[in-house]
Amino acid sequence: MNEKERDFRDPGLYTNRELSWVLFDNRVLSEARDKNIPLFERLKFLSITASNLDEFFMIRVASLKDMVHAGYGKKDIAGMTASQQLEALNVAIHKLVDLQYSTYNRSLLPLLEQNGLHVICNHESLTQEEAAFIDRYFTENVYPVLTPMAVDSSRPFPLIRNKSLNIGALVRKKETGGELEFATVQVPSVLSRIVELPAAGRTRKVILLEEIIERNMDKLFLNYDIACAHPFRIMRNADLTIDEDEAADLLKEIEKQLKKRQWGEAIRLEVEDGMDKRLLKFIKKELNMEEEDIYYIDGPLDLTFLMKMYGLEGFSHLKTPKYEPKQVPELPTGCDIFEQIRKGDILLHHPYQSFTPVVDFIRQASKDPQVLAIKQTLYRVSGNSPIIAALAQAAENGKQVSVLVELKARFDEENNIVWARKLEKAGCHVIYGLVGLKTHSKITLVVRREEDGIRRYVHLGTGNYNDATAKMYTDMGMLTCSESIGEDATAVFNMLSGYSEPLMWNKLSLAPLWLKNKFLYLIGREKKYALEGKPARIIGKMNSLCDPDIIAALYEASAAGVKVDLIVRGICCLRVGIPGVSENITVRSIVGNFLEHSRIFYFENGENYEIYCGSADWMPRNLERRVEILFPVEKQELKEELLHILQNQLRDTVKAHILKPDGNYEKVDKRGKEIFNSQDAFCVEATKKIEAVSEPTVADRRVFIPEMHHE
Repeated sequence: MNEKERDFRDPGLYTNRELSWVLFDNRVLSEARDKNIPLFERLKFLSITASNLDEFFMIRVASLKDMVHAGYGKKDIAGMTASQQLEALNVAIHKLVDLQYSTYNRSLLPLLEQNGLHVICNHESLTQEEAAFIDRYFTENVYPVLTPMAVDSSRPFPLIRNKSLNIGALVRKKETGGELEFATVQVPSVLSRIVELPAAGRTRKVILLEEIIERNMDKLFLNYDIACAHPFRIMRNADLTIDEDEAADLLKEIEKQLKKRQWGEAIRLEVEDGMDKRLLKFIKKELNMEEEDIYYIDGPLDLTFLMKMYGLEGFSHLKTPKYEPKQVPELPTGCDIFEQIRKGDILLHHPYQSFTPVVDFIRQASKDPQVLAIKQTLYRVSGNSPIIAALAQAAENGKQVSVLVELKARFDEENNIVWARKLEKAGCHVIYGLVGLKTHSKITLVVRREEDGIRRYVHLGTGNYNDATAKMYTDMGMLTCSESIGEDATAVFNMLSGYSEPLMWNKLSLAPLWLKNKFLYLIGREKKYALEGKPARIIGKMNSLCDPDIIAALYEASAAGVKVDLIVRGICCLRVGIPGVSENITVRSIVGNFLEHSRIFYFENGENYEIYCGSADWMPRNLERRVEILFPVEKQELKEELLHILQNQLRDTVKAHILKPDGNYEKVDKRGKEIFNSQDAFCVEATKKIEAVSEPTVADRRVFIPEMHHE
């Protein structure tokens, strides 16, 4: 069948988005199961799989359930209805959870024991001395915080908060006996869930807070006998539904919806395996749960507590040594950042290089008497953001400060409301995003009066202006005073504040109006070169790939002979190895100590390759429902640096998982190959760069570069 006859939209050529996400969480889980990784790092990865799964249920599973309730019958990219997706997910997620707990029970717990940390899994196994300590701890620290609740004819079933850990019990009155009644108490999140016991010798012992409460349930219900007590946890629909056209005040509407998030429809129930059947029947009925939405857990509920265990002191030998981001050679401490940018565009590679220059860029602008205006988009910022403080200071110093705060940034809505109000009080002009769109672009514009007139300085990035996550997420940033990019940046902010859309763009490409077409044009151009018998290649690095138009274009390009290498951390709906469709496409996912977050796109373009960075993944939401920015990197030295980053990731044999034609991912087969960890290599390179007395040559920078070839 030739290319013209082939239907590149055939659902059989695509993988379901949600099932692809489950495969991603399995890749994270494989890190927790990897015996070559330090033990406490494995705990951390297992914790991440649990928090990932929570968010997946609250948003994606909840959305599918909403579709089923609404009778929505439209099929997805892979030809599946919402109910078919839920059915397939039910099987896949139960398998994932079983693997989580077999990893915890059979692998990690015994290893912790061997390394001097004993986790007491059952309060009934406490020694007399330990029991006395636990009971005293309960009386002094836990009891005053608890709110036990009973259910009877005068007291209805209590509202159980989303994600909260609770202990349910069946109790019977001591004096009169009678029927069993339901009672519950929430395990307070304000107290540490991990409690360390006094222990002699080298072994340290910890017990979980719910075990302490369960042991002391009789003290909470003094007039009752406790028939049984077991922990349970529910997940609720947390997807906010906001009609922005009807919301007179978006700020107030989002605040109202945030309160509802705690009480949305229950969509998952986790219970202790072996829970009393009478207790389970009562909870199941009250929460209106279906059997397939119940997860019977062999171990502690909510494994996110392992992140707290990772933080225990005294086990640094079981952790990967902490990496400290290195200084950017072009921006030495105390330099005039504007003077340095005028020398030429500067590329930033986080977290290998420090995020401090981005903060300093805004701090210096806030104090510089020559700076007239600062404009910035904020999607997610840290809890005590130095950038927010600098923007507020700039406004107080009389600068014109305009900030777009995206109130609809999921799970950061509350945080962003607080920052928006603080900025307004300081005198900043705050814009609350565009109706119907999320503003996900990362851009800062500083307007400065200089001897030769007004000059515009711009920072563009692939990640958020969050100094905390910048130490964990891999992202690219660029500082420039390019006149054409400066003009585009002004146009971006005029558009965001509602003034107008420009007739044309110089360098930047924006979603939702222009960016998708730009990508389709660039992919199509490579296809044209391939059909002409010329070399043609695409390398794309992103978080997710599920846009049907982009995937169909990649299939067409592959069928024409374009070599396509994709580095996709998470969801990937594209399938590889389909004859006549995707034989020329490879997909790899890198899961390592740092979360891969940067978006970099390479197009061979004959003998003059082009390379772009941006805020958008190849997803419909990014390309059609968000404000996103793609920017070209044109300085040759910086282009080489970005190509080097992509090549290193294609060379990774340690943290790379390769997508196979059967839809599964496998770690790279290392037989006959060098052991190469791209993230470790970038750490070494960043250190060498700052240690070097002078600017490293291209040869120095390329110490890790392999030959460019298609695997």
